[in-house]
Amino acid sequence: MRRFEELAWSETPRGEISLRRRIEPTLKVDVYEVKLGDEFLMSSLFTVAEVELARLGLAQAKGDQLDVVVGGLGLGCTARAALEVPRVRSLVVVDAMAEVIDWHERELLPESRQLVRDPRTRLLHDDFFALAASEEGLDPQAPGRTFDAVLLDIDHTPHHLLHPDHAPFYTVDGLRRLRSHLRSDGVFALWSDDPPDEQFGALLEQVFDRVDAHVVGFDNFLTGGESSNTVYVAR
Repeated sequence: MRRFEELAWSETPRGEISLRRRIEPTLKVDVYEVKLGDEFLMSSLFTVAEVELARLGLAQAKGDQLDVVVGGLGLGCTARAALEVPRVRSLVVVDAMAEVIDWHERELLPESRQLVRDPRTRLLHDDFFALAASEEGLDPQAPGRTFDAVLLDIDHTPHHLLHPDHAPFYTVDGLRRLRSHLRSDGVFALWSDDPPDEQFGALLEQVFDRVDAHVVGFDNFLTGGESSNTVYVAR
C-alpha cells in the first residue's frame, strides 16, 4: 500500500492546487489533504467543526423543507452533514475552483459519492462572495431566490482571508447584502479557525437579531491535547 499518493494536481490563477492522500502513521488511517501552493488549505484529520457548522446552523433553521447554500465545497464534510438533515430539500454548494468540483464529480474523496449522487445536491462553480454581493443572489439559475440557511467555510477566519477580494463581505454592508438573500427567519452560519471574536460578533449583531458563537472542541493527537474552532450562528 502506498503511504503517499497525489490524486490530482492543477495550475490555477491562485497557484498550484493539489489533492493528496497519505497514511497517517500514528492513527493508521487515510488522510486527504488539499494544498494551494505551499499552504495547506484543509485536511480530513480534523473535520469535527466543519460537520458542526451544518448541524448547528440547520438546528436553528425553521421549516420542514429547507433550501440551503454551502459556501466552499472543500472535502465535502459540511455539505454531506447538511444532507444528513432530513428537512433539507435542496442544497447548492458554491466553489470558486472548478478543480475541487471536478474531484468530487470524479468521486476521488470519501464524501464524494453520496454527495454528488444525492438528487438534492447541485455543485455550482462560481464566486460565493460575488454572488452574495449581487442583486440576483446565490443561485444564478433563479435570480432573486432566497434560502433558509447559508453555511460558509471558505476563509480561515473573518480576518485571515484566502484572498483580499473577500474582505468586503465581512462588513456591515456585505453582511446586509447576504441577509437579503435569506428568508425572513433564515440562518447564516460561519466556520472560523480562531476563538470567538468580539469584534466580528458585534458586526453580526448589527445585521442579525441573534448571534451565538459556539466553540467546537476536538481531540488533537498531534499536540496530545484539545483544539477548537468557532461556529457563528446568526439569525
